[in-house]
Amino acid sequence: MNQRSFIAAAEKPVSAEVGKLAYAVLFAALTGIGAIIRIPLSPVPVTMQVFFMLLSGLLLGPFWGPLSQALYILMGLCGAPFFAAPPYAGPAVLLGPTGGYLWGFLVASWAAGMVSSGLSRRLKGEGAARGMALAAGCLAGIALLYLCGASWLGSWLEINGKSASLAFRLGVRPFLAVDLAKAAAAIVVALSLPRSQPYLQ
Repeated sequence: MNQRSFIAAAEKPVSAEVGKLAYAVLFAALTGIGAIIRIPLSPVPVTMQVFFMLLSGLLLGPFWGPLSQALYILMGLCGAPFFAAPPYAGPAVLLGPTGGYLWGFLVASWAAGMVSSGLSRRLKGEGAARGMALAAGCLAGIALLYLCGASWLGSWLEINGKSASLAFRLGVRPFLAVDLAKAAAAIVVALSLPRSQPYLQ
């Protein structure tokens, strides 16, 4: 191997990791911007965050997708007004009624990436098969997001003297249709991007 080939081989993994990290930062920012686009329902608002969170898993995979969501949470903790509930930044939001959904973004993005990539490989996914894999990933992600979010919301309601059973009525049922629509949009976007796109799975 000549010197030029050796340098190219050594630099390739580094540039790939930098590219993936750049995409992770981009999706962290997009998820934060998605929180600003909100319809204020109580105690959990409707936002565009779920769309970007699912898309991060579908496009970046089960490592870089959740990493993007971890960066998003870190941005909010450091003061960026990227959380959907008041005071919109800082650690207090993580202890409020929506805290479980924020932590759920990590798990949901991982599930979306893990399920979609695993099924896509198993089905040798192109076309309809890939669409099915992406849909399964989104459904898995939404299910885990609701599990984390509603569990935390139920505990928060109990602490505040209300019934934990309200968690489904307040934190899941109003969002099912709109989150499924966001999942469909994420699938369309993922299918529209060429598989050869650098740094995307």
